[in-house]
Amino acid sequence: MKVGRHRRRWRALPAAAIVAAAGLGIGACSGPATPAAGGSGQPGSATPAPSVAVGPPPTTVAGYYAQKLRWHTCDKQFQCARLLVPFDYKRPAWRRFSLPVIRLPASDPAHRIGSLVLNPGGPGGSGIAYALQARSVVSAAVRARFDIVGFDPRGVGASIPAVNCLTGPQLDTYFATSDNPTSPAQLSTLVSQSKLFARGCERDSGALLPYVGTANAARDMDVLRAALGDAKLTYLGKSYGTYLGTWYAHLFPTHIRAMVLDGAVDPSESSLDLNKVQAEGFQVALKSFISSCLHLAGCPLGHGGTVTAAIAKLQGLLNRAARKPLVSQVAGQPANQAMLLGGVAASLYSTTYWPYLRAGLTAAFSGDGTIMVELADALEERSPNGHYTNLAAANMAVNCVDRPWPHNLATWRAAAASAAKSAPQFGTAIMWSSLPCAYWPVPAAKPVALRGAGAPPILVIGNTKDPATPFQWAQALSRDLKSGVLLGWNGNGHTAYMMGSSCIDNAVDRYLINLIPPASGTMCP
Repeated sequence: MKVGRHRRRWRALPAAAIVAAAGLGIGACSGPATPAAGGSGQPGSATPAPSVAVGPPPTTVAGYYAQKLRWHTCDKQFQCARLLVPFDYKRPAWRRFSLPVIRLPASDPAHRIGSLVLNPGGPGGSGIAYALQARSVVSAAVRARFDIVGFDPRGVGASIPAVNCLTGPQLDTYFATSDNPTSPAQLSTLVSQSKLFARGCERDSGALLPYVGTANAARDMDVLRAALGDAKLTYLGKSYGTYLGTWYAHLFPTHIRAMVLDGAVDPSESSLDLNKVQAEGFQVALKSFISSCLHLAGCPLGHGGTVTAAIAKLQGLLNRAARKPLVSQVAGQPANQAMLLGGVAASLYSTTYWPYLRAGLTAAFSGDGTIMVELADALEERSPNGHYTNLAAANMAVNCVDRPWPHNLATWRAAAASAAKSAPQFGTAIMWSSLPCAYWPVPAAKPVALRGAGAPPILVIGNTKDPATPFQWAQALSRDLKSGVLLGWNGNGHTAYMMGSSCIDNAVDRYLINLIPPASGTMCP
């Protein structure tokens, strides 16, 4: 999930990933960084090699389903391959995507159940990078019984081809543009940058854009299921990955063995309503962080004060940065209001990041915004040398085609004003963040009621203080799905499984392994 110029990203991050990417001294991730789009796929790396199969590529849907994955060793104990899927399932002989796939074989092969397919969210998050963190994002009990499988969806990460829109310097400018326009000139700049993003995607990825929506990605996942040799899919989707899973349940309900949708997205919400509710979720998470901070000596927002006073102090800092950026030691990145707010948003994904937010705010109040900029850049997957993965491009491309968006600027202004009332720090930023969709070069999909009729019990998980996917979305999705089972957690951070609650972890493991879901409505403390 992205906020403000940090585009809306229903995304789950492995513990410590943000701060490791930001160079803030926490332990590095266990695997290499997400490969660049269209990466070389050299043998021995975590990027699956481009080769797929011997002989001509499939020309029928049945041919795609009959693929056999050619696995090779990568990143020590992992195995990599590539999967072909058609651009357009109605024209399977036309163009195709080559998708990278990675798996960690089950540690107890004698009792192996099958494959557990992961999606970390986004849209635009790399399933390859997420699966490389399997030992921290999936329990040992589940890893024993399942091959842990990740893949980059069509247009994402090391997909060939992949969506690309802007250069690194262009993205620097785009993300640093004010998303809280208070003058006609600022609004004009925001509109210009949004149009530039849309034009860049059309120029560099126009042929892909009509085909990168979630419905097609769900069809790809069923081809992957078949290629893995599983009669039915076992799936763990986090954040946006819950929307992908919901689409799969709509298209292939009888192909599901077990499905966990953690950090649920409500598919029935309109695009602007999604933005508003999400902004409210970040507001709730911000207050939770502040409440914790105020009990600590040295809290940069005031020790022992009130949440209201602390928010006012934070807003004062943002206002000053809007007028005059703070010092930033990150080349090409100003420590202005947009970047500081991005750093705050990034840090609300997990309590693991709260110490770094406190450190960043302490430095910012002294005039140095470097840490805050590093946090914001990590959320965008910007490396210290200024290189971005294609996360931002893929995120926007999928979001813009998945749902209809208004084209009238007055509608956006009204929506931003409404969101600002219920979420003063985040409402305006999140609402304007999707403005490129108003100028998108291809039409959006029409709304579809996703009910998953005929599916077995589907476990839907929500966190009461989740910033990116508020709990009410989990409640709504569990009602929308014909077989939805709601599991809640009264916790902080984005998503719940393997985030610190043994109650959640045990319930998910029992369901995945033994197909026994908890009673719907169960709340973990």
